[in-house]
This record gives sequence, structure tokens and C-alpha cells, in this order.
Amino acid sequence: MAPQELKSLVRTIPDFPVKGIQFRDITTLIGHGEGFAATVDWLADGVRISGAEAIAGMEARGFIFGAAVSAKLALPFLPIRKSGKLPCDTIGVDYALEYGSDRLEMDPTSVVPGQNVAMVDDLLATGGTACATARLLRQAGAVVENAFFVIDLPNLGGAEKLGECGVSVAALMDFADD
Repeated sequence: MAPQELKSLVRTIPDFPVKGIQFRDITTLIGHGEGFAATVDWLADGVRISGAEAIAGMEARGFIFGAAVSAKLALPFLPIRKSGKLPCDTIGVDYALEYGSDRLEMDPTSVVPGQNVAMVDDLLATGGTACATARLLRQAGAVVENAFFVIDLPNLGGAEKLGECGVSVAALMDFADD
């Protein structure tokens, strides 16, 4: 399926979660078998070309796409979790949100020092979570140079922010001004 066909499978919900926001709902994309498979194929091709040795996915929708790409490429999947979700010793990073702060954690033993890890997620908005993920993975010893997203919201500046964090961005589709 062509990227424009895949984009048409993403449902837009106006005024969610608050008035003025156009929520991009990927559940309609993952609910379309051929569309989901084509999306995973696109992500996997990018990850393969990047030379990644493992894939990190951010909770929660990054688990859907990241795990699927990991399985397709037979690469390890590294879950990046919200605080307090892992039953083992963790390392973590705090990061700013528009309305406060949050924390991401991971099992530091899941990364081999020097391992090339690609990040995979459903959506890139401001880039805060993705930059925090890159910092966390690097803290664990990973090399993080590439991130792959299903959707980019370019007007929110996430790709630029990730570039400042030393991470190259690729997105299957974008929703700019619409």
C-alpha cells in the first residue's frame, strides 16, 4: 500500500482530548490487516537500512509497532516504560511535559554497551518523550542515531528537537496543518 493509502486509514478525531486538538487515532490503521502489515514493512525497511541491532519502543503504542518490527527482523525489543512498571532494578530519566514532568525507565541490562538501537514509535509530536528515550538508552550504553515513526506532526517541532539530540528522524506520513 502506498503511504497516501496508509494515511487515509488514520482516523482524525476533532477536539480530543481537548478543544482545538486533532487527535490522530492509529487504532483504525492497526485494525486494517494489510495496512498494518505495510506500515510494519516500511518501518522494518528503515530499521534494517540503519543497521540497528535492537529496537526500543516507548510505552504504549511504540510497543505495538516496535515489537512487530523486532519480530519481523528477529531483533531484540527493548521496552521503554513509564515509572514503576518494571519488576527489576531500573535506570530512568525525568523529562518535561507541557503540563509538568514524567519519567521513563528501563532495565539497564537489556542493552549491550555500544549496541546500535533504533527507536520506533507511532507518533512524533514535540519530541520530548523521544529525546528522553534517547538519553535513557545512551545512559544504558546504547548508540542511538535513528528514530522511525508512523506519523510526524511537523508543526510541533519534534523532528528538529530530535535532531538537536543527535537522532535522525524518518516518518511514514505527516499531518501538517490539517
